[in-house]
Amino acid sequence: MIVIEHEEPTIIELDLKKIAWQNIIATFVLMISLIILNGLIHQVFEVKFSLLSIGLFIVYYIVLVVFHEIFHLIGFMVFGKVPFRSLEYGVNLKMGVAYATTSEPICNKAMKKALMLPFWTTGVIPAVLGLYLNSTMLVVLGAWLIAGAVGDFAMYFSLRKYPNTYWVKDDPEFPRLYLYKNKTY
Repeated sequence: MIVIEHEEPTIIELDLKKIAWQNIIATFVLMISLIILNGLIHQVFEVKFSLLSIGLFIVYYIVLVVFHEIFHLIGFMVFGKVPFRSLEYGVNLKMGVAYATTSEPICNKAMKKALMLPFWTTGVIPAVLGLYLNSTMLVVLGAWLIAGAVGDFAMYFSLRKYPNTYWVKDDPEFPRLYLYKNKTY
């Protein structure tokens, strides 16, 4: 069991209302930008919707949101070297968010990597694939999932203010991180 030395932690707490507004703005800006970029790349400016494409979008979105959180867990294990038993995954219906966490503290450098892993895997890859395949649905899906990482970016940029050697403990109930200078066993 890892015990953090007795010290007063620095606390980073996200403002969920602010994050929600940033997410909405980023979703629309990215969606429009990527649709325009797709049109410029392929010299075809058309957006088609069908009941099938809307249904597939919803299914793909839900699946990729689940994978977004799974990639956080993978990041905790790969970069933070935490054991599988320390991982927790779920949905907080009151806050309207899916979450992934570890009960073990990890170094700041590893936490930043774990925060960014889902952005690349579930956001950027579908967007790039959509641009390559000229798929409006994948482009829009990528835009939504990139924007969905707004909270991860907020935590990432907050953590950048602290040395990589600090230890980060994730709060299991709230969008809050505790930073410590030292760790003992």
